[in-house]
Order: sequence, then C-alpha cells, then structure tokens
Amino acid sequence: MRPSETPGLYLDDLHVGQRFESGTLQVQRDDIQRFAREFDPQHFHMDEASARDTLFGGLAASGWHTAALTMRLLVDGGLPLAMGIVGAGAEVTWPCAVRPGDTLCVRSEVVEIIPSASRPDRARVSVRSQTLNQAGDVVQTTIARLLVFRRPQI
Repeated sequence: MRPSETPGLYLDDLHVGQRFESGTLQVQRDDIQRFAREFDPQHFHMDEASARDTLFGGLAASGWHTAALTMRLLVDGGLPLAMGIVGAGAEVTWPCAVRPGDTLCVRSEVVEIIPSASRPDRARVSVRSQTLNQAGDVVQTTIARLLVFRRPQI
C-alpha cells in the first residue's frame, strides 16, 4: 500500500481539541504476572499473597504493562494516525493501579500542534491520553509528543 493509500488521519486532518476513544481490553491475572516476570519482577506484580502487605493491597499490574496495554489500544484504533504513532517523548503518570479483571479503554485529545519550521511535511502533535478502568478511574495519564505527517502529494 502506498503512503497516500494508508488508512488513518494525517496532520491535515487533525485539530486542537479533537478527541478519540479506543476499544476495550480486559486485563488478566496471568498476563500481569507474565509481564512482571519478564520485565518488572517485583513481588507486588507477581505474587498475590505478598502483594496484600504492600501499599497496593493486592496484585497490581506494572505501570509499564499498563503503558504497553495503552499503546495496544491506541494502535488498534484509539489514535488512528495514517503513518503510525511515532513518539518523540512523553510524560506518564499512574494515579491508580490496574488489577486483574479490569477492563481498560483510552480517551485521547489533541492538545497542541506545532508545525516543523524546517520540514513542512510534518509537525509535533501533543496528545493527552487517559487510560481508564471500567469504573472510570484513571489508571494512566500520558502526554505524548508525536511526529505526524502531512498527506503525501501525488
């Protein structure tokens, strides 16, 4: 598929205040433990019994697992950018733990568009995304600086 045929939105299609919402994804206990064993092997991510005696009060997903799940939801349609979600930096916070059985979704908003002074085919677009659980609690907030391209001229 040529870039001009790529589905999704280009820079020309975006505006500040534009909002997007992803589908949903349910977090499984085994997935939390598997991710933790490989990437963040702390006891409160892997062992339910010992996690009860921590500030989490039970098994909690790694923040990095939450970030990866958020990215999955964005890529699967929550932020439909034509040339992909190309990151140029981000701020991430985790105000609430993700638990086994939680169902997550992501709500995003374009907060800033800064055209490149030297490369007119692109801009830096800042997007604020909030990942929420089924109760509406924010489990992750991300302010991402993305590289977004204009629609190719044919």
